[in-house]
Amino acid sequence: MAFTTNITILLFLACISHQLMLGSCQKADGGRGRGVDGGQHKDKQPKSASAQPIKGKLVTTDRSACTWAATGQDLFILSVTCKKGDRHFSCEYVARPAACPHYASNVQLYWKQIARALKKQKVLCQDSSVLVRATVCRRANRDAHFRLHSAQRKTTPAPAPRAVKSCQHSNKQLAEEYCGDTWSSFCTFFFTMVQDYDC
Repeated sequence: MAFTTNITILLFLACISHQLMLGSCQKADGGRGRGVDGGQHKDKQPKSASAQPIKGKLVTTDRSACTWAATGQDLFILSVTCKKGDRHFSCEYVARPAACPHYASNVQLYWKQIARALKKQKVLCQDSSVLVRATVCRRANRDAHFRLHSAQRKTTPAPAPRAVKSCQHSNKQLAEEYCGDTWSSFCTFFFTMVQDYDC
């Protein structure tokens, strides 16, 4: 009975010390937990969100694997890099999200909708007339929507097949010269193996 009482007291003291440590950590971090304002941040500004690049990954409708990152303060540059097989392409879109009245009220929702709009693009990084829009800003000024600024395309060339036949003729001549007719096929094979770096 005394043992159970001691364990109960120890657990109670551990819970209290844990709660005190959590409270002091929240105060040190600027009160991230629910405080007087009920968990709402009154001084939410888009400038604090844009200090770090906003990043994401997506797969387009044509199965290209893409990554994107947005950087900027007032004018944002949205860099998109995609890969599909041996084809690589990248581009930059430009916009002023602050021109949208709903951007400041919900920055995270804005960027989620931009990522969704990128994913739905049929011709990503190709058509400069197509705008990438967030739904919360569909009626906003044209500057609030991302438009294509620059694009680059790269295709990795397929490796060229090695020309073995061009060496076989010279190897066959060497075999006939040094080995004679009876051993020529074996010597051709041997010369091809030894001199493979030249082919």
